[in-house]
Amino acid sequence: MKYTGVNHLAMATGDMDRTILFWRDLLEMRMVAGVGEPGFRHYFFEISDNDLIAFFEWKDVEAVPAKVHGSPVKGPFIFDHVAFGVEKSEDLWELKDKLDAAGFPCTNVKDHGFIHSVYAHDPNGIPIEFSWAVDCVDIHQNPILADSSPSARAKEGAEPMPGRWPEVINPTEEKDKTIVKAAGSELYHCLKKP
Repeated sequence: MKYTGVNHLAMATGDMDRTILFWRDLLEMRMVAGVGEPGFRHYFFEISDNDLIAFFEWKDVEAVPAKVHGSPVKGPFIFDHVAFGVEKSEDLWELKDKLDAAGFPCTNVKDHGFIHSVYAHDPNGIPIEFSWAVDCVDIHQNPILADSSPSARAKEGAEPMPGRWPEVINPTEEKDKTIVKAAGSELYHCLKKP
């Protein structure tokens, strides 16, 4: 199996129009799909050729309070922030200037060794980061573990270790592989009908 990237991150908003203004018009991510009906919308924005970010619009969703990226929390928690890669170092300064001018405070560029990043929040309070991978470090080719007290599993290295989970004994048979129509299927008909 080979993963192709993040198909989409699914977020939530109470104001799709403001979300479109931010993600499509300010950040320049094309809006490539949208489904909806009264009381429900689900729109997708293109991050790259393989990656999307999507938003559900539900009327009672409120923006979350701003949280500093990476600061510890207590209690139930889902995720800290989402980071988007950019092609050039200069893109970080362009994004900082655009976000600041639009009233979304953005940090200065921060050097994390293998990436340089800027941090901000979208109109829904979602913490976002934009990162440029520095030219001299490629963690994909040369993974780095610089934790002074790594967990036991981390000490085992970067490569997946098969045999740690139960093996599939009863794979889904061809006759049982059915695809169930869901929201959006009425718009896109490239799948063969069973």
